[in-house]
Amino acid sequence: MTNGQRDHGGGGGISIGRMTGGAAASGPGATAEDRSERTDRPAAAGGVPAPVPVPADGGIAVGEMTGGAAAAGRDARAVDASRRLLPVPPELLAAVRELRGDLPRFARTEPLAELEEELKGLEEDARQDGRTRDRRLTRLRELLTGGATAVGALASGAAVVQAISQLLA
Repeated sequence: MTNGQRDHGGGGGISIGRMTGGAAASGPGATAEDRSERTDRPAAAGGVPAPVPVPADGGIAVGEMTGGAAAAGRDARAVDASRRLLPVPPELLAAVRELRGDLPRFARTEPLAELEEELKGLEEDARQDGRTRDRRLTRLRELLTGGATAVGALASGAAVVQAISQLLA
């Protein structure tokens, strides 16, 4: 086989031994995309993973992957734009409400405004369907623990961080 033949679809590919997200692409012009909304936690990998054989010319061998997307080949493009939706428990909502009640004590700053917007967004998500995106929770935890405001040092801020950390664990 010449390189010219190989570049135009000469070989196969993709050998995935466990993958909890979606999307995979291989070969010239291939594309794969996952824009799903997942409401469950990623399955815990159990046992010894099966051996992953080396793929043919087209590429991609994974052998465990938590999350999604993989790409190989000339124009291959794999996109994992999925969102994991988590339930918003009453304990988290109570801690958020208490924290929002404490916020007027602080000077208005851009980080504080961003924190307020994320907290409002979380409450709105909970009101609409009782769930929120894991990325929102991650961002809230970052805002409260990153040191940009003193809010994270409050008991109400610590309670929000603790509740979020339990959800994301």
